[in-house]
Amino acid sequence: MNIGLGLPVDDPGQLLSWARRADAGPFSTLGLLDRLVHDNPEPLVTLAALAGATRRIRVQSEVVLAPVHSTALLAKQTATLDLLSGGRFTLGIGIGMREEDYLATGVDFHRRGRRLDEQIEVLRRVWAGGSYGEGVGPIGPVPVTPGGPEVLFGGFTPAAIARAARWGDGFLGAAPSPDFTDRLFRLAEQAWRDAGRPTGPRLVAQVNVAIGPDEVVAEARANVARYYAFLGDASHFADSVLGTPKEIQAAVGVFTDLGADEVILYCWSPDPEQIDRIADTLF
Repeated sequence: MNIGLGLPVDDPGQLLSWARRADAGPFSTLGLLDRLVHDNPEPLVTLAALAGATRRIRVQSEVVLAPVHSTALLAKQTATLDLLSGGRFTLGIGIGMREEDYLATGVDFHRRGRRLDEQIEVLRRVWAGGSYGEGVGPIGPVPVTPGGPEVLFGGFTPAAIARAARWGDGFLGAAPSPDFTDRLFRLAEQAWRDAGRPTGPRLVAQVNVAIGPDEVVAEARANVARYYAFLGDASHFADSVLGTPKEIQAAVGVFTDLGADEVILYCWSPDPEQIDRIADTLF
């Protein structure tokens, strides 16, 4: 089982240290979330820095809110990141749930799914060396990965899963429970079959964790509650953070049984000692 780490965002100055430490260990991927109206670092800029500070670990957005980005610029940024990382970049992509990110950019929140459908078609064409559109030539550089970086779609709706089956290489299940993840994985597999894809999706599960002293776990749960405060009562999300080695081991076992190819353990406390604690727990 491949195990990745989702990076904490409340202390960006520590992220290079996190990346180097994870790269020296057994982890497969470094994931980073995307929000605009929040105090997280911009993901594509940050992942480029992390790719330059590491040699083997993959870097992944979880997930880039594509509709708030310029499509042409996003095509160029992601191709560049794929090239400079030596093909170690995975584009996690989605639409998000927070209207304020769209208000800040003047993009229609209610049209975000349709905009993503339009964007991913253009991204695939540009990465393959085609023109951006009528009267506009190709946008380079050419990605080192043929056809462009690996693309994982995140989402919870039938439309999101159908979009993933049409355009994606896999599906990112960031659901609040294993049962929900199971349903999403099975729907994704069926969608891949319905789309006539010759192979099934790469399935990636995500779960929130914190491992260490009580203050580390408490800090992580407070950060999760703050992140999901737009929903009103975010206590369920905070309480669901896995805070012991046994809980984390059990969750990885469950996701393995559900068919996950990789599990991303999203860390919400900036304490870098968690990297070694998680490694000791799982490897």
